[in-house]
Amino acid sequence: MLQDLIQKGLRLSQHAIFRRFISKAGGFLGKPAKLAMLLTSAYDKLIDTKSTESGFTQVKEIMQTFIRLVKAYINGSYRAVSNRSLLVGVGVLLYLVTPLDVIPDFIPVLGLLDDISLMAWFVDAFQKEISNFRAWEQNRNVEPTMGVL
Repeated sequence: MLQDLIQKGLRLSQHAIFRRFISKAGGFLGKPAKLAMLLTSAYDKLIDTKSTESGFTQVKEIMQTFIRLVKAYINGSYRAVSNRSLLVGVGVLLYLVTPLDVIPDFIPVLGLLDDISLMAWFVDAFQKEISNFRAWEQNRNVEPTMGVL
């Protein structure tokens, strides 16, 4: 099931409509306030979505990690991410929050399926960036211990 979603997402990532979202993403990266509003909208959409599919849950958690990555990038605390990953990821978020895309979100089930597919493709294609960020997050949350080595 997840592999099917990834393949569908790959096809969507090559669609002309998604390429428009990629070109818009560059404008968002240069405007932190606008990007913050996008991150909030995307996060709200991710947490409001209900699904019993385990693949969706995994994709949702990783997209929430990507949102944290972009926030850390904006505030300057994390820069170990490629510009391409940021552009594509922000493009995916724009696609996610825009109700009119390849399959409009108001169409029951199908409207959400293209969003999920594109997110699954992004997660698969940029897993290393997400993993590196998660490792960075874990290292930041560990307090150095005082004591004997």
